[in-house]
Amino acid sequence: MIEVPVYSLDGKQTDTLQIDEQLLGGEIRPALLKQAYVMYHANKRQGSSATKSRGMVEGSTRKLYRQKGTGNARAGSARTNIRKGGGVAFAKKPKNWRQSMPVKMRRLATRNAMLAKLVDDEVKVVESFGFTKPETKQFASVMDVLKINRTCLVALAETDTMTALSARNIADVETTRIHQINAYDLLSRRFLLVEKAALVGWLDGLKSSLPQVSDADIEEAA
Repeated sequence: MIEVPVYSLDGKQTDTLQIDEQLLGGEIRPALLKQAYVMYHANKRQGSSATKSRGMVEGSTRKLYRQKGTGNARAGSARTNIRKGGGVAFAKKPKNWRQSMPVKMRRLATRNAMLAKLVDDEVKVVESFGFTKPETKQFASVMDVLKINRTCLVALAETDTMTALSARNIADVETTRIHQINAYDLLSRRFLLVEKAALVGWLDGLKSSLPQVSDADIEEAA
């Protein structure tokens, strides 16, 4: 069992949360985490960059002037890439960079990323945010007392809107809903800040989801 301290908004420890590491995969699988991170990162690429080659630009294909006797350098078509208005050498074309992973592997990667955060003591759990209106200054003070001095992901309950409004203007802080987190979100930020009730609800959801995945299942899916 992993013991996670629970803090109040003034930085004092008020409780301890017991989390079963078997629920999060039992062990950290670096290869799986890397595969998931690369997949999510690749899927963010638009792949829409494109330039025109010499065959795509407008202009005659006729040789501009005769080969010899003009005193100029030898020149061919006006579409050549060395002339103004010509095409681009080795023109870029749209490309689909998307990758995919089986559902079981994606879910296990998310659990493993959470386990890695817990093992490294990078998960900060608070008893309750309790914001009734947007309070950016108060949220920044909470981060200070919890010693969150690097990039941070704030995982919120579905109905917690005021905390999201309080954190959105702070640099290097990203907010998301607890049920939408994935391995990329967790691995891209140093700290995870979450409310106790939201984390407990997420863990309870794991217990009722798909059964645990073994290494044999991962090798078979790959």
